[in-house]
Amino acid sequence: MYRSHSCGELRATHINKDVTLSGWVQKIRDKGFMVWVDLRDRYGITQLIFDAERSPKELLETAQSLGREFVIQIQGTVIERESKNDNIATGAIEVVVQKLTILNEALTPPFTIENQTDGGEDIRMKYRYLDIRRKPVQENLIFRHKVAMQVRSYLSEQEFIEIETPYLIKSTPEGARDFVVPSRMNEGQFYALPQSPQTFKQLLMVGGMDKYFQIVKCFRDEDLRADRQPEFTQIDCEMAFVEQEDILNTFEGLTRHLLHSIKGIDIESFPRMSYEEAMKTYGNDKPDIRFDMKFGELNAVAQHKDFKVFNEAELVVGIAVPGGASYTRKEIDKLIDWVKRPQVGALGMVYVKCNDDGSFKSSVDKFYDAGDLTTWAEATQAKPGDLICVLSGPKNKVRAQLSALRMEMAERLGLRNPEEFAPLWVVDFPLLEWDEDTERYHAMHHPFTSPKPEDMKLLDTDPGKVRANAYDLVLNGNEIGGGSIRIHDKETQALMFDHLGFTPDEAKAQFGFLLDAFQYGAPPHGGIAFGLDRLVAILGGQETIRDFIAFPKNNSGRDVMIDAPSKLNTEQLKELHIELDL
Repeated sequence: MYRSHSCGELRATHINKDVTLSGWVQKIRDKGFMVWVDLRDRYGITQLIFDAERSPKELLETAQSLGREFVIQIQGTVIERESKNDNIATGAIEVVVQKLTILNEALTPPFTIENQTDGGEDIRMKYRYLDIRRKPVQENLIFRHKVAMQVRSYLSEQEFIEIETPYLIKSTPEGARDFVVPSRMNEGQFYALPQSPQTFKQLLMVGGMDKYFQIVKCFRDEDLRADRQPEFTQIDCEMAFVEQEDILNTFEGLTRHLLHSIKGIDIESFPRMSYEEAMKTYGNDKPDIRFDMKFGELNAVAQHKDFKVFNEAELVVGIAVPGGASYTRKEIDKLIDWVKRPQVGALGMVYVKCNDDGSFKSSVDKFYDAGDLTTWAEATQAKPGDLICVLSGPKNKVRAQLSALRMEMAERLGLRNPEEFAPLWVVDFPLLEWDEDTERYHAMHHPFTSPKPEDMKLLDTDPGKVRANAYDLVLNGNEIGGGSIRIHDKETQALMFDHLGFTPDEAKAQFGFLLDAFQYGAPPHGGIAFGLDRLVAILGGQETIRDFIAFPKNNSGRDVMIDAPSKLNTEQLKELHIELDL
């Protein structure tokens, strides 16, 4: 056998025991008459010792020839280590080597394979198989495995059945572009890779499976924003004979289970907030509620003077930054420059210092007196010592801009503790949203989302006010899950397609299989999908999902390790009946 123990297993209780170890050479220290080698596998590091007194000359010379990342096997005896290392689990022992076998030599790696490496992200992604040898990457992948196992355990106990759905499916409009796959056997026709298993999990409910889940790959050919991947993993779930409350309770249970089993944290409160309230109070539909800085709308108390910028704005709104009154003018100017960056897009910022003595100092003292500014402080819940930051402009734009500023200030002030967890349900989303480019409504979630029953009458008269029977689970300012109660009858689904601009023929061509299935007794059903990559990253206390994916793509959607995507040769294109016009 290659090993009797792992490199993280040996302790003082193993002293005088003969062992066989295998692994990678982490580090070599050569004193001429004595060589120490740190041997590494994913379980840990064990120090090996070769010396002139106890080792044959040939063995010592072989040890001196080793290089970093050589794969070796040794046989030896465990002894007590003279200079113990309390930083590693095996630090009380070392192994005197009697036999050394080089299993594979290695080139010098392009970066150091240690916890703190000298390799930048690009080079590490190119040699990802080497990066995975590093302990932090291995720990992230093991952590992901533990989360997935806990998900499977909880859902299985709740009588969910894991069922696989196809990867080669029909192209259907779900918001993003599909990745398409040409069919060699069906000339001129294409499969699509699923953006989600949405229609299949609904068909499983029609099939009577009652509770389904799947940890599944999904694919979206969209322009990659920060920390997105073209292929990602969902915890996809669906339940039959349920209402919204049933789903929220079930998946609050899953979230509690994960926080308890993975982090040792017990959370009872899962507050709920309407989409409208989230937008008004925090400027986005996935607010981080670990800290305050709630929006204070100022139209009523700021548009009565001669300040034209505010008077002409659709919305004037501010936040109170804790302790911000201590900022110097230079620091505030840098903050103004920050909100004027193209990524944020504000034209400027008005500020008010709420001094400790109760007085105010603002950038608009010419237009507003202390009485006015007192009402601003009340509206934004500012306290003495705080800084009120005010933006104005079109309602939707200015809310997004102030939301970005709120998150930036929280980051600077250390208010986003990764070990603190604040879940939140956001409910009552709009069913439809108007698209100025196409001049028609689009589904805010997807075409299968059910309207609130009490809003059905508005579909014909005021479709923009119809609320969806939809919900998102937010954790620490990130949407970790989202879903809805589905439409389960053919008539309502046809009505929804009509409002989305589908003709009956187009709806039948795209979704005829689902509409047909609804005619055979579809139960009321609904579900939710969690983003596993994001959930694992948040539970792991990190922001980047790539750190928890074994082989991620870069921001251009490329796998630089295997150099994909790549061109096909002429013969392959011919087999697929594809001609390129480049």
